Amino acid sequence: MKAILKYGTDGLPIEFPESSGFVGILEPHEPEPLSDPKEHVARSLQEPICSPPLAEIARGKKSACIVVSDITRPVPNQLLLLPILEILQEEGIPRSKILILIATGMHRPATEDEIVNLVGMETAQSFRIMNHFAQRRDDMFEVGKVADKIPVLVNRHYVNAELKILTGFIEPHLWAGYSGGRKSILPGISAIETLKHMHSPEMVAHPKCKYGELSGNPFHEAGLEVMAMAGADFIVNVTLNTRKEVTGLFSGHPVTAHLQGCEFLSRHCLCELASPLDFIVTTNSGAPLDCNLYQTVKGISGAAPVVKPRGDILIASRCQEGAGNPEYREILEMIDSPQMFLGRLMRKEFFFPDQWCAQEMCQIIMEHEVWLYTEGLTPAEVQRYHLHPTDDIEQSIRDQLKKHGPKAYWAIIPDGPMAITKLLTSTG
Repeated sequence: MKAILKYGTDGLPIEFPESSGFVGILEPHEPEPLSDPKEHVARSLQEPICSPPLAEIARGKKSACIVVSDITRPVPNQLLLLPILEILQEEGIPRSKILILIATGMHRPATEDEIVNLVGMETAQSFRIMNHFAQRRDDMFEVGKVADKIPVLVNRHYVNAELKILTGFIEPHLWAGYSGGRKSILPGISAIETLKHMHSPEMVAHPKCKYGELSGNPFHEAGLEVMAMAGADFIVNVTLNTRKEVTGLFSGHPVTAHLQGCEFLSRHCLCELASPLDFIVTTNSGAPLDCNLYQTVKGISGAAPVVKPRGDILIASRCQEGAGNPEYREILEMIDSPQMFLGRLMRKEFFFPDQWCAQEMCQIIMEHEVWLYTEGLTPAEVQRYHLHPTDDIEQSIRDQLKKHGPKAYWAIIPDGPMAITKLLTSTG
């Protein structure tokens, strides 16, 4: 039997033996891609969801800020930006007063070449484009407080713009339920002080902070609260299939349009299983998401809910950037044991940006053995980070069938966290 795992830009073909317990290749039940995405974008800006047309909202405004996702997200920015920019200029907002702000969150800034890839050469040369830096306190403006005392600090260039537009990509997210919408602001363009609250150990460990969950999800609810404080006039969000083709456009009211996009996606990405698996083979959805180990936690976390306690997770993730930024590598080096690290986190003995992904990983490896196939980390590094290295997925599958028996219950998820996996008994 054969499958192609999403891995880097080219994929990873594998062959594996037939076995009676093989559940199958779990993939999203994808809608057809839009036949004419440009036409759909234009129509969505003229006939948005629960909102006046973008042109009407832009009329009379003197400045605008358009938030775009960074290079870790496959958002078709050029498809979205060109008609938005055209409308803003037609309504009298000069180019010099239009800012394109890259929502880096806590990720590294985009390079000049990456900016060109994100927005296109013509846009890069004609408009102001700025990376968000979460640790630059002078770039922030306090718009309120959450949890009674936590300051909500948002990029001042966005806050000061008369017209605020959010663009993005709706996909399953390990804590927010789904990305897109309010996530462009929090964490996208918020300060480290605010992110510290949003990614607190208690938040990451909350049972409602998980893939596909919005109701009662404190991460989602805080995002909506912050968006209301900072302001947002219009969103343009897309859904994509596993080939990164546009399947849906959701423009208009920042809350309602996003929720419609999430509801649309939920009908297609949910994979339900009757019983938990002995082991699973998954990915981090290939490029651009499998760029480092920090991001790879998403694929690991997406697979874990359907694996038995002490079951195994095999994940293929290229990690061409290695573990991630220097700060994340420092955090990984601090993990003496998952149990001790989680205890220190909950006691708040320290705080490091990006510690939340290390926490998520530790929560999983306390329950499961995780095997990593990658080119970006040495076997010694993988072991040092409390994972198991493998240089042969096919052999690892055979090893798992020996470990769990020839009738082991197992599955393959070629596109990793783009499919939400749940047990039927855990759904409402």
